[in-house]
Amino acid sequence: MSSTAVPREARDAGERSGSGRSPWSSAVSVMVGPRTLRECLYALLNLPMALFAFCFAVTALSTSAGLLITFVGLPLLCLTLISLRAFGYVERARAHWLLRLPVPGPRPLLAKGRRGLMEWMSAVLRSGECWRSTGYALLHLPWALFTFTMVVVMWSLAWSGLLYPLYFWMLDQRDRPGISVDGTGGGLVWDTLPEALLVSLAGLLLLYLSGWLIRGMAMVDRLMVGGLLGPSAAETRVQELESNRSVVVDASAADLRRIERDLHDGAQARLVALAMGLGLAKEKLAEDPEAAARMVDEAHGEVKLALQELRDLARGIHPAILTDRGLGPALSAVASRCTVPVAVDVDLPERPAEAIEGITYFMVSELLQNVSKHSRARSASVDIWRTGDRLMVLVSDDGRGGADPGAGSGLAGLTERIAAVDGALAVSSPAGGPTTVTAALPWRDRPGRGAA
Repeated sequence: MSSTAVPREARDAGERSGSGRSPWSSAVSVMVGPRTLRECLYALLNLPMALFAFCFAVTALSTSAGLLITFVGLPLLCLTLISLRAFGYVERARAHWLLRLPVPGPRPLLAKGRRGLMEWMSAVLRSGECWRSTGYALLHLPWALFTFTMVVVMWSLAWSGLLYPLYFWMLDQRDRPGISVDGTGGGLVWDTLPEALLVSLAGLLLLYLSGWLIRGMAMVDRLMVGGLLGPSAAETRVQELESNRSVVVDASAADLRRIERDLHDGAQARLVALAMGLGLAKEKLAEDPEAAARMVDEAHGEVKLALQELRDLARGIHPAILTDRGLGPALSAVASRCTVPVAVDVDLPERPAEAIEGITYFMVSELLQNVSKHSRARSASVDIWRTGDRLMVLVSDDGRGGADPGAGSGLAGLTERIAAVDGALAVSSPAGGPTTVTAALPWRDRPGRGAA
C-alpha cells in the first residue's frame, strides 16, 4: 500500500489524537483543521434542520391529535411518525458525513410477508425508532439554537480580532482610526499597529478556544444522534443475538460438512475398498489360498486404518476424555500431541457447562495446532481459571509472533464462535513474539458437577 492510501478511519483517528504532531500543528488543527471545519458546518446546519423538523413535528402532531376523533386522525399520526422517521435518515447521513459517526439504520417496520394498512399502522405506533425520531425533532431545536449562536458569535469575534491589523486603519472614531473602548471615541482607542497586533493575538486565542468549543458541542451532538436516532439497547441486543445465531448455524453447518467429507473421503472409501478386497479374496480362496491370505492381510490393515480414522473423527466431534474427565486431562492429551512442550494449568473449582467446556477445548486445540504449524516456538503454556462469572483462558508461546485475527485466519473464526456465546477474544502478537491469546467466556454451571 502506498503512503497516500491511508484509510479514512486512520485519518480520523489521527485527527482526534493528534499523535505525532508538533504542538503548533495540533493547535492549527484545532482552530481550522478539517475536523473542526466539518463540525463547525454541522453546528451551523443544526438550526435550519432543527427548525424545519420542530415546526413540522409540532404542526403535524397537533393536527393529527385534534383529528383523532375522526377516522383520519390515526393514519395522519402514523404518516407524521413515519415522516419523522425518514427525517432521522437525513440526520444520520449528516452525522456520518460531518461528524464521522456511523449510526446503524432502523430495522424494517413490517415483518416479511405481513401486509395491509392495519398491520402497517400497528407497526408504526409500536416502533421505538419512530417515537425516538419524534423526540429528537422536538428536543433538538434548543440545542441547535445554542450551537448556532455560539459558533456565529465566537467565530465572528475570533476572526474579526485575528484580522484586525488588516483593517483597523479604515475605522474612524472622531478622526481617530481604530476601535474605541467606550464606543464614543474617547478613552482608550486601539489605533496603533502594536495595539492591533495585540487584538489579533486575542482573536487567535479566541479562535483556538472556539475550536475546542466546537469539538465539545460536536460530542454532545454525537450523543444525541446516537442515543435518539440509533438503535436502542434492546434492539442492539436483538441484532447481536441474531448475528450470533447465524454464526452458530454457519459453524454447525461447516462442522457437518467437514464430518460428511471426512466420512466420505476417508473411512467410507476405506470400507468400500475393504469390501471389494474381501470379495476378491473370497473368490480366490479356493483356487489360490496364498493370494487370498495376502488379500485378507491387506484387508486387515485397511480395517485398522479405518478404525483409526473413525476414532480421530469421533475425537474431533467430542472427545470421550473430555466427557469423562474434564478439561484438565483432555487438554493435557492435546498438549502431548503438540510439537513443542506445553505447560497446562487448569484451576477450576468445578466443571462448567458442557457447551462452554466444549468451546474451550476446541479453542485451545486449534490454538495449539497453530503453535505447532506456524509459530516456530520452543515452548507454550495453557492457563485456565475462573474469575467471577467468567471462564478465563490464556494460551501463550515464545514463537515469532505476527498472528493477526483480521487476516482471515483461524483466529477470526475463533473470535466469531466465542462472540456467539457472549465471550471475547484478545490477541497480542507483535512481530518477533511472544504471542498471547486471552479469551473470556461466560461461566455456566452444569446440572451434574464434577471435578475439573
